[in-house]
Amino acid sequence: MPATSALSTRVLLVCAAIGVASGILGGIAGWVTPVVIAGVPIIYGFVLGAHVIPGIIAQEVLRLPWVALLAHVLAALVASAMAPQWAGRFLGTAVLFGGIQELVAAVTRYRVWRAWRFFISGAVIGILVAVVVGFVVNLASMAPWAQISYLVLSVLGPIAWTAIALAIGAGLHQAGIGRR
Repeated sequence: MPATSALSTRVLLVCAAIGVASGILGGIAGWVTPVVIAGVPIIYGFVLGAHVIPGIIAQEVLRLPWVALLAHVLAALVASAMAPQWAGRFLGTAVLFGGIQELVAAVTRYRVWRAWRFFISGAVIGILVAVVVGFVVNLASMAPWAQISYLVLSVLGPIAWTAIALAIGAGLHQAGIGRR
């Protein structure tokens, strides 16, 4: 019996499906971003947090190394086709968020798949989003209540999207996709 690759055709196809579905969401987020930054900048971090979805679903469903990064890059390519003006940011975000998710999984040697592990990566991404995007939305110029709201939404956004992605991953398992 031949040895199977960790990135078998089945794994690649599942990552591609996750990438397409979440890439569509990312493309929509790309088109909404200028409106959000101009109109309600305190929720931008929450909107950006949606980009955690492909990696979380891929890791929850497949529980293998590199699937988060692969699903993120595929999602970024789909999102870039929908909103090409953000292509560089989509790819950068994919590598950053997917890399953080892979790093957290690697620290546990890809053996711990409990929800807390996913929420750690969501929290790390949320803190990073809060700091970096704070410069984009000019956080210092906002009223104190808006600064606090922004920080809370930016940190909790990726955590909330992580919970949604875990629920989607659990549903996919119930449908027979992935492995346990």
